[in-house]
Amino acid sequence: MATTHSFIGVFKYSKRAIELVWQTSRSLALWMGLLTLVAGVLPAAVAYVGKLIVDAVVAAMEAPNASLTDVYTYVAYEAGLVIALSAAQRGLAAAQSLLRARLGQRVNEMILDKAQTLSLAQFEDSEFYDKLTRARREASQRPMALVVKTFGLIQNGISIASFAALLIQFSPWALIILVVGALPGFAAEAKFSGDAFKIFRWRSPDRRMQMYLETVLAREDSIKEVQLFDLGPTLLGRYRTIFHKLFKEERLLTLRREGWGFLLGILSSAAFYAAYGWVVFETATGKLTLGEMTMYLLVFKQGQSAVSAMLTSVSGMYEDNLYLSNLYEYLEQETTHEPGHLTAGVHPGDGIRFENVSFSYPGSQQSALLDINLHLKPGQSLALVGENGSGKTTLIKLMTRLYQPSAGRIYLDGSDLQDWSVPALRERVGVIFQDFVRFQLQVGENIGAGDVGHFTDADRWKTSADKGQASPFIEKLSDGYTTQLGRWFKDGQELSGGQWQKIALSRAFMREGADLLVLDEPTAAMDAQAEADIFAHFQDYAANKMAIVISHRFSTVRYADQIVVMQGGRIMERGDHASLIASDGRYAHLFNLQAAGYR
Repeated sequence: MATTHSFIGVFKYSKRAIELVWQTSRSLALWMGLLTLVAGVLPAAVAYVGKLIVDAVVAAMEAPNASLTDVYTYVAYEAGLVIALSAAQRGLAAAQSLLRARLGQRVNEMILDKAQTLSLAQFEDSEFYDKLTRARREASQRPMALVVKTFGLIQNGISIASFAALLIQFSPWALIILVVGALPGFAAEAKFSGDAFKIFRWRSPDRRMQMYLETVLAREDSIKEVQLFDLGPTLLGRYRTIFHKLFKEERLLTLRREGWGFLLGILSSAAFYAAYGWVVFETATGKLTLGEMTMYLLVFKQGQSAVSAMLTSVSGMYEDNLYLSNLYEYLEQETTHEPGHLTAGVHPGDGIRFENVSFSYPGSQQSALLDINLHLKPGQSLALVGENGSGKTTLIKLMTRLYQPSAGRIYLDGSDLQDWSVPALRERVGVIFQDFVRFQLQVGENIGAGDVGHFTDADRWKTSADKGQASPFIEKLSDGYTTQLGRWFKDGQELSGGQWQKIALSRAFMREGADLLVLDEPTAAMDAQAEADIFAHFQDYAANKMAIVISHRFSTVRYADQIVVMQGGRIMERGDHASLIASDGRYAHLFNLQAAGYR
């Protein structure tokens, strides 16, 4: 009983899929409905007219000098019906093809739209990534497949009803044989559909690893190290191992599915030939005419195909519903962003303030930040230093609301960061992360990405590039600001690490209204002269703003108004350069260690 309930319960997504199709294109959905009705009725009409043709021929043969007008008329009728049936089937295929393209696009947009509402923590969760992988891999095609099968179910149901009206005249038992003969195959299909779905869910991590290995083995940003370290054979070997593991499961399921399908198909064939013999016997004893025999055999054969197709559609709908659950499981993923509504703080000019802030990454027992207290006002600069993993970048992620504190509060202009509208908050922030994105777009669009409201504003591109010291090399590129970057597209040009960093820095300067500037290792790939020029210019530009710099180069952080030394997620020291050197602590040790390298 529980299995039956589970089987029926999974169809809850059918209604949502049909609604999705209706919302995508009402005209195409209506055409599919009309053509499905026509394609369902016409086969029975063709069979009935075929019976009239045979009986008319037999009558003409038995009557000397009989007119063949009725025969030709019935043949013309059948030809018209066959042409109409062919037109309906072609029209149905065309409507399905057009709707499939539009629906696939709509579902992919839904998946990508949902991604924009999710938090960074969710993207860094492996279980969530499995949901996303399953949704993108199968579910974008399943809604249309489900709708096609639904219309196929309706079409075959109409055909069966019309066939039943003819078969019932012969015997109700013929109708029962027609239906019962198809049930064993249907039961097997439903069983193996469920098994296939379970395997699909189990192997999501393996599929994701395969996709990752494909990326590493075939992307320009990784292939140089793959070839240099001769990783190709090792990674390709791992790729093959995963495939053979998955193929072994797939092969076993396929063999079981097809084997049982063959055995149970014999029962369906036995039912058909039992009915076949019955009709022939009735005709031989004179109870049926040749026309009736022809009609009943055709109706029974087509009816059995219709019942089989109908049950296959139900089984397929069950399978599609299972896969469609992946899509809605993803789309119904709860967002962790609290809405917020503030566009201004209660104490303008108070700046950014951390009060007893602690944070642990989801699933981790270790604190990435612990009891952080900071205050930065407009016109002040803050430098964060410390070893990798000390919590510097995590602090920036909290400040930009990519994460929420596990404990404590962060304030901007006297108001809790969680109460701020996210768009309003991020308009106040210009940031370049250490792992900034190298967009495979034009130079100007790479810079314009920093302020989507001015994404195509060429004047703003140039102004920001001047601030980021990127103008000199951009003007030397083949097409200037319209030069395609990266190697993914035709005529794309690759930049050096330092040039990419200047592009990213220019992107941070795009937000002219930003009063909080965050530079996370902004000059790590630049030469000493470029670094000096960048920071000299940055100090002038950020004179009336809040500026935060993360760097391992002490020559760049020594001029900050406040320097914070972090270790293990805690603030170990704070002060300006002179006071920290005088205290002879961790900062002084690191500064002298680095300075010694230049002597």
